[in-house]
Amino acid sequence: MDNRNQTYHELFTKPIIRTGKWTVLLAAGLSFLPPLYLWFRYGALPPVKNILTAWFLIVSVYGSYYFIEPISYFPVLGVSGTYMSFLSGNIGNMRVPCAAVAQEALKVEPGSKKAELVATLGIAGSIITNVIVVTIAAIAGNSIMQILPPVVIKAFDYVLPSIFGSMFAMFAVKYPKYGAFAIGLTLFLLGVVKVLPVYVLIPVCVFSTIAFATRSYKKGKVANKEAQPATK
Repeated sequence: MDNRNQTYHELFTKPIIRTGKWTVLLAAGLSFLPPLYLWFRYGALPPVKNILTAWFLIVSVYGSYYFIEPISYFPVLGVSGTYMSFLSGNIGNMRVPCAAVAQEALKVEPGSKKAELVATLGIAGSIITNVIVVTIAAIAGNSIMQILPPVVIKAFDYVLPSIFGSMFAMFAVKYPKYGAFAIGLTLFLLGVVKVLPVYVLIPVCVFSTIAFATRSYKKGKVANKEAQPATK
């Protein structure tokens, strides 16, 4: 580790990890306050069996995302962006796109220290904007929704797929081989195999694409090294 990387690690990464750990843990603990208040104040406590049943239902649907999202989003978010995003929420539909667009606008190399700083600024801006918009929506959202035509309300169902589609296109243009592999594998599993549930399909596609990209990168690096003329 050279001096610049060491300085970056000491002045930025370590404080981020130290602060990020306790803020995320604190937020996780505080999320239990509403049900605890209802329990102690009003005695509203469901049977343990019902609590465990509900928890297993949630895990069966979203359990795979506990592993997929931190790993697949980290190259774009970086350390600080990961803590901020998982603390604020709306990761896939807001934090990752904002970070990716900010990096694209400033033409920084993905995965670099500059990219992490740019992602941090982009995510911070999205969180501030999100708080303002959510506050306005909480106050006037119901009135606004009532005056919107049904076709506009129906279009909201396609917002998230559109965001992910545009992100995929943006990265696929940069790395067409990896994009072709990812979409080809997904179409094969959806159209030919047809037996994998969504919670299995997503991690298979994500980790297979990561493995393919890693292997291709290493293979290309070795090939470039061998192609270089030997020097004394």
